[in-house]
Amino acid sequence: MSGEEVPNNHDHDDPTAAGEDEYVLDNPTVQKFIARVRAAISRAAEPAEALKAVRPDFAHLLEGTDWLSAAYQAEAPESGMGGGIGQWLLFRSSSRDFCLFSLVVPPGVSTPVHDHLAWGLVGLYRGEQEETIFARRNERAPISKQEQLSFASRRTVYRGDFYPLLPPTEDIHCVRTTSMVNSVSIHLLTNDTGCVWRYAYYPETAEVQPFRSGYANRACEPEESAGSL
Repeated sequence: MSGEEVPNNHDHDDPTAAGEDEYVLDNPTVQKFIARVRAAISRAAEPAEALKAVRPDFAHLLEGTDWLSAAYQAEAPESGMGGGIGQWLLFRSSSRDFCLFSLVVPPGVSTPVHDHLAWGLVGLYRGEQEETIFARRNERAPISKQEQLSFASRRTVYRGDFYPLLPPTEDIHCVRTTSMVNSVSIHLLTNDTGCVWRYAYYPETAEVQPFRSGYANRACEPEESAGSL
């Protein structure tokens, strides 16, 4: 595609250091979508209102077949989430208050149980997934080193399906690819998801660990310590 950047696992340049938006995937479809998202957020009084306004544009983005190149639908052997899961940054704002990325999960692979610490939308662009949703015992209390999670629900997600993330009550899940091809989900979230410290949960032991998933095509700025619990 014209103007599109080829992913590079060793590319550490960060245009946001100059106070500019970072269009890693720079094409008219992404530009138009981001502009409409910005307008919706600026008009909304609360996240739920912004999510409602963005839904039609997000649905249209998932329907497209030619804006997301094969490079951003590929596995990443050195994934920060393990299992070859590829998290590819497509866009992030200069203030890093929202981003767009693709998450590629190979067949039969499951993500860790994790949170996002941001509201937004997640939708399936390719393949099929099973999503398992969890709830903390007290979702409005600070996250601790030990969290007893309860099973909330499980559903199959097909191409074109999408769902909201709206912490603190709708934020912890894992997804497993059930199709014979990589599943590719598109995430629109209101933080720099790959580079913020968030949490992985281990329901069997109730252990919680801070982690940064990273991006396959962008390095995160170094930080002295992990997120605290």
